[in-house]
Amino acid sequence: MASLLFQKAGWSLKATRTSKSLAVTFSTALPRRTRHRTIASASEASSNLRSSYHGAPPQHSKLRNEFQSTRVFQSHQARAASTATAPSDLPQQQIPPVTNRFQPKEEVVHTDDLTAGLGDQPIVLDENSRQVDWARSFHGLSTEAFSKEAANALLAPLEPEDIEVKPDGIVYLPEIKYRRILNKAFGPGAWGLAPRGETIVTAKAVTREYALVALGRLVSVARGEQDYFSPEGIPTAVEGCKSNALMRCCKDLGVASELWDPRFIRKFIAGHAKEVWVEHQQTQKRRKIWMRKDDQVRYPFKLYAPPPQGSARPSNS
Repeated sequence: MASLLFQKAGWSLKATRTSKSLAVTFSTALPRRTRHRTIASASEASSNLRSSYHGAPPQHSKLRNEFQSTRVFQSHQARAASTATAPSDLPQQQIPPVTNRFQPKEEVVHTDDLTAGLGDQPIVLDENSRQVDWARSFHGLSTEAFSKEAANALLAPLEPEDIEVKPDGIVYLPEIKYRRILNKAFGPGAWGLAPRGETIVTAKAVTREYALVALGRLVSVARGEQDYFSPEGIPTAVEGCKSNALMRCCKDLGVASELWDPRFIRKFIAGHAKEVWVEHQQTQKRRKIWMRKDDQVRYPFKLYAPPPQGSARPSNS
């Protein structure tokens, strides 16, 4: 504890500092300016009157009023400790937060987390029901072979006109043609896709497991997937996921099995595909793409004629 004292005639100032507070004490003496009611003589009256208005002499020092004031300043830690240990009985006034009415309010958009699924879990049938629960059952799997007519339709070689080529050189069969092959083998209405789980939506893709059922028998189970770029594209991605699962299920039936044969792929590319230079009509970027020999370049690309081999190679800018 440290103390500092300032003293003058008629007043004094004392400051005391501790580790948690600072106390400042101010003291002074003020003369009383009221007259006494009891006066013995005129000379005493004039003396009292003079002393009352011109400052009290030493014999009237008892008539002075002493004034003293003390101010205590506490640190933030001590103030917080005292407030916590000695709560006030008075109700605390709630101060509303300061808001700027001219500041535009940000609109908060609440979106559902779809990583757990779309809530389209297949209906679970009762165990005593005569209907097969395709969400869990493997009824009829590998019990017997399909008829010769159905097998011929499923295993028929692909026509080169039905095969498409992606810009990166991957060959594929459009999903509508898988449905045509199944309709030809079993007939419309004699086959179908049964979901075996809930649709899972991740940040960039949609996935779900399906079972291919034909003539009342389980044929194959596969999981489909499809990418999407915005939430508005989720419904289209769900449909693409179903078609992708159908194409994978058809592999077990031998449909379009040539597309998984590397030798067939190389032979088809050599005889029915070509690699050409194209230019994007909006960005003017140039690149090489694969396409069928009997196909044409489509928008947004246009055919680009590269310079001769002796000149500089086209820039990809």
